[in-house]
Amino acid sequence: MNANGPEIRTFLCRSDNIGVLVRDPQTGACAAIDVPEAEAVLAALDESGWSLTDIIVTHRHTDHIAGIPEVKRRTGAKVTAPIRAGDAVPEVDVRVGEGDRIQLGGLTAEVWETPGHCDDHVSYVFREAGIAFAGDTLFTLGCGRVLEGPPETLWTSLSRFLALPDTTQVYSGHDYVLSNGRFALAVEPGNARLAERMTEAEAAQSEGRFLIPTTMGVERATNPFLRSDMPELAQAAGLPANAPPVEVFTALRAWKNRF
Repeated sequence: MNANGPEIRTFLCRSDNIGVLVRDPQTGACAAIDVPEAEAVLAALDESGWSLTDIIVTHRHTDHIAGIPEVKRRTGAKVTAPIRAGDAVPEVDVRVGEGDRIQLGGLTAEVWETPGHCDDHVSYVFREAGIAFAGDTLFTLGCGRVLEGPPETLWTSLSRFLALPDTTQVYSGHDYVLSNGRFALAVEPGNARLAERMTEAEAAQSEGRFLIPTTMGVERATNPFLRSDMPELAQAAGLPANAPPVEVFTALRAWKNRF
């Protein structure tokens, strides 16, 4: 990460949502990535002493936006949300879509439309800082459920992340690491790096931590959904070794739904 990059705090919201505060130390501009609940976000702000200027929304699902009205009332933060969410996100000031850029003080994020989990989902990629906020598209050791559209849509969205450098830190919207890891081991029991990652995840849970952020390098080596181009994963999913990655992904996602 850039030495002059943002300060970031993560904390648990609701039962398994991950709250994130991002601050530009040069200007003091500070954003919440989604607001799953007001209480946890406001407590994190009080603890940090940071002043919230922005709320940046990944998608319209209630467990990501429920706390927006209260936090905006308390802080006056500007709300940026996906244009495809329409009026589902409350109190929006700015609507964004593919190709837009947003500023957080001196930090710039690319807006990627990453549908699949839902049609309006976007991710925010702070390329210079080496950080991506993937919401419910890409998780540590997993990916989101396909709730709207065909599985191919989510595969296309996930594939975009594969173009990012290994050092890119990825923040996801939920802590599903242990359940994702158990599935990943069922798919690829001989993956030594994955076994190490599960040991890390179990230790983190026992210590009250979570493995968020992850990095693209680690996910490339351990996340079955990002490894859908590997012949051994095709065979694990009951497909020919040379099956197209999108077919492997679709089979893996269906398997995970039943797991």
